[in-house]
Amino acid sequence: MNSKTWTRIIAMTSLAALAIPAQVAAQDKQQHQHKFHHYQLVDVGTFGGPESYINPPFTFGSHNQINRRGVAVGGSGTSIPTTPTSDLFVCGGLDGIVPFVNHAFVWQEGNVTDLGALPGGDNCSVATSINERGEIVGTSENGLIDPAVGVTQIRAVLWKNGQIRDLGTLGGNGSAADAINSRGQVVGFAFNAIPDPLSYVYFGLAGSTAGTQTRAYLWENGAMQDLGTLGGPDAAALFVNERGQVAGLSYTNSTVNPVTGLPTIHPFVWTRENGMKDLGSLGGTLGSVNCSCSGFNNRGQLVGLSDLEGDQTAHPFLWDGQKLIDLFTNTIGATPNSANYITDGGEIVGNAGFPNGASDAYLWKNGVAIDLGALEGDCSSEAFAINSWTQVVGQSYPCSSNTQRAFLWENGSIVDLNTLMPPRSSLLLVWPMAINDREEIAGVGLPAGCDGFDPDAACGHAFLLIPCDENHPGIEGCDYSMVDASAATIVRPTPRDVSGNIQPLVHSHRNNRFLLPALAPAWHDQTRGENQ
Repeated sequence: MNSKTWTRIIAMTSLAALAIPAQVAAQDKQQHQHKFHHYQLVDVGTFGGPESYINPPFTFGSHNQINRRGVAVGGSGTSIPTTPTSDLFVCGGLDGIVPFVNHAFVWQEGNVTDLGALPGGDNCSVATSINERGEIVGTSENGLIDPAVGVTQIRAVLWKNGQIRDLGTLGGNGSAADAINSRGQVVGFAFNAIPDPLSYVYFGLAGSTAGTQTRAYLWENGAMQDLGTLGGPDAAALFVNERGQVAGLSYTNSTVNPVTGLPTIHPFVWTRENGMKDLGSLGGTLGSVNCSCSGFNNRGQLVGLSDLEGDQTAHPFLWDGQKLIDLFTNTIGATPNSANYITDGGEIVGNAGFPNGASDAYLWKNGVAIDLGALEGDCSSEAFAINSWTQVVGQSYPCSSNTQRAFLWENGSIVDLNTLMPPRSSLLLVWPMAINDREEIAGVGLPAGCDGFDPDAACGHAFLLIPCDENHPGIEGCDYSMVDASAATIVRPTPRDVSGNIQPLVHSHRNNRFLLPALAPAWHDQTRGENQ
């Protein structure tokens, strides 16, 4: 049994005993014993534009940005300028502000490939999800103008065997692909031809009352199936797991709530046997619930955010397959503010408040959350993704500046990923989006001279980190020596006053083009206002 396998077993055993009082002593012992691998950095670069990116895990469909074979997908800017009719849903880079055509990319075995876009002009595209067979889905412009909004139509697309396929619509002028599973089943949203002034996407994203209904679909065997709704006119599918279960959001009626400006929205899980199941809400006066779903596993468990009574505050939730659980009020050891990812084992990560005053990344299992800490000198953190080995990646936030850093947490220790890369690397790693079971990490880093917080300049580069370990032998330039935990940037969770300091951004400062206005969590807006 190699040392890495042994440390994984130790980590899994310690998680099973989270509620045992001896936890702290055991973790302290593991911290001093644990060693980290070095990583080889891959700077994906761009196609001539200023930015490339891996999609965040909490946006539409971006749940399989890197598969188990280490193949990653995302978007990259070209040198072709956008036009006034370019659709910022797929153009404009990660923030929708880059004035250059964006193309989907795939990185595999050292090569970056431009996946192109549908024919019909200089169309934008983006890849959101890849399955284990290497099939990729995303969204592309098609060169035709959508009269409801005056910009180019978008289409759900599938890249397979080097070819791009338009998956069509449900009779309307657009569609988008959010996720694909290993069966080749694709989900997303598509428009039909029925007029709808409150269309989930037309009205919610673009503010247009001239659109048509937005519908959740399942595409398989060459056909697109409308999955229906929870009683209202609109729905969108966000995830599909390996069992073919689909998760997403739906209007429950057509009555506009004065607080949100939209009809009531509930999360759903769809199965072929039972159709669409309403998962309910965490409250909400006037029947209004803003819900943002951010993770769905192969057991049919779903995490996200839901409004409370009055629709001014949102709490993270867990649908455990039977009931909706308010994680904020039903967690021992912390009060979670976000739930960004859930594993098949039911482990959840995000940001939480702890009794000692820390606002940190947390790891939740069986009702108990532990504090993952923050990097040395920082005041808060947030976790974005986790793999089945309970390795967690996220961001650590400073107390008085914007120089956020990417972290890896494993076996009781947190480390700055930048300290595990070769010297003089080309990027500052700031935002890790995904980690697979081969421990490969994908995200966004900043090249020299790039200010990731400049609202007028998006210049990040997609990156991959390949561990220098026994599963990746013979990689040129890899340093296969181990880094002792005490030599890395480690800090145990300790009491600290975070009042007045910058809080975790909780994924609101990036990719806002994917968030409906009524789905932006009110609690987060209030938090930012108090701490800026």
